Amino acid sequence: MKVKMLSRNPDSYVRETKLDLQRVPRNYDPTLHPFEVPREYVRALNATKLERVFAKPFLASLDGHRDGVSCLAKHPKSLATVLSGACDGEVRIWNLTKRKCIHMIQAHEGFVRGICTRFCGTSFFTVGDDKTVKQWKMDGPSFGEEEEPLHTILGKTVYTGIDHHWKEAVFATCGQQVDIWDEQRSSPICSMTWGFDSISSVKFNPIETFLLGSCASDRNIVLYDMRQATPLKKVILDMRTNTICWNPMEAFIFTAANEDYNLYTFDMRALDTPVMVHMDHVSAVLDVDYSPTGKDFVSASFDKSIRIFPVDKSRSREVYHTKRMQHVICVKWTSDSKYIMCGSDEMNIRLWKANASEKLGVLTSREKAATDYNQRLKEKFQHHPHIKRISRHRHLPKSIYSQIQEQRVMKEACRRKELNRIKHSKPGSVQRVSEKKKRVVAVVK
Repeated sequence: MKVKMLSRNPDSYVRETKLDLQRVPRNYDPTLHPFEVPREYVRALNATKLERVFAKPFLASLDGHRDGVSCLAKHPKSLATVLSGACDGEVRIWNLTKRKCIHMIQAHEGFVRGICTRFCGTSFFTVGDDKTVKQWKMDGPSFGEEEEPLHTILGKTVYTGIDHHWKEAVFATCGQQVDIWDEQRSSPICSMTWGFDSISSVKFNPIETFLLGSCASDRNIVLYDMRQATPLKKVILDMRTNTICWNPMEAFIFTAANEDYNLYTFDMRALDTPVMVHMDHVSAVLDVDYSPTGKDFVSASFDKSIRIFPVDKSRSREVYHTKRMQHVICVKWTSDSKYIMCGSDEMNIRLWKANASEKLGVLTSREKAATDYNQRLKEKFQHHPHIKRISRHRHLPKSIYSQIQEQRVMKEACRRKELNRIKHSKPGSVQRVSEKKKRVVAVVK
């Protein structure tokens, strides 16, 4: 005779604490839970409030430079290694885990204008005001010992920027023109220029690695193809662009940091209109860097703050500032997408969390489940006015807050003036131009 017996796994009804607390089975029939939505709303509201309570993004300050920090670079293989260049020609290598400097080099006379690491991480390159490009070993002698560069190139003009190819032993410099160099040669492979003004920044595309982008002081953003050794396209904006950064997940998308307080995200296949205009800064934007996921980017500004923007939103989701932080010159997003570094005028490099309220350290499975549940609740009720107001509120310094109010008045006056001009003109004689198209002066191919 066969006897059928019920068999249950204790893990499905006994709690993780291994106590005699039984997990109660639940019926998810919505008719049995008429107050489910109000209950979830209260939980979402509490989760949003707690997120703001625990939002403490500042982690550490790396102090050691004797002049303003002018440039930053990430190590391609080591998450804990960061390189920084200062306005006195000094280059320091930092260990983020120990939060201290592990190596120091007096690299140039005058400013260090640019710094980049080799794609394999064995060495790095610097350019400075002394018209030289220098290659250095990543692991040099200890403190107090003089170090000689592996390779030095003396140029005719000052180099203002440098970037290394993502896969090959090739790097690009910019100054009066864009030069492509082979690491084994002391003269450039090719030189490209379009116009006669100085070029402030050059960046390789991380996906289509033969594409480059540069920005010049005559308000141009120029795209190049290294295989053709010629410029491809040029877009002219209202004001000067300080630097650009390519999206690491979408090959054709890049973001430009402009002097008119805005950032512009372009698709290089259609440069006549930016994909998105990112507005929130109240002074010139000096640097921009994408997260490795390609969903967000961080910007550094002359208004003494850094902001984190979603790539598809025009407003920032976070603004970071401290009382002592001055004009932020450079910013980088770490390769694990969890931290942000910024270098500023007052000789400090600051380390921030990319997600302000994220808990650091190892999380238990129950903590992860609670975090995911709260996040889903916040997304479900994100458009409710009360939750939206709490989640968007950020404390701002008085200087930034007053400038935002002033700019709001100015924009409203311009909008009213434009409407009056259309109202009192002959029908069809004055056309309304969208905010996106206003900033693009011309596209040249």
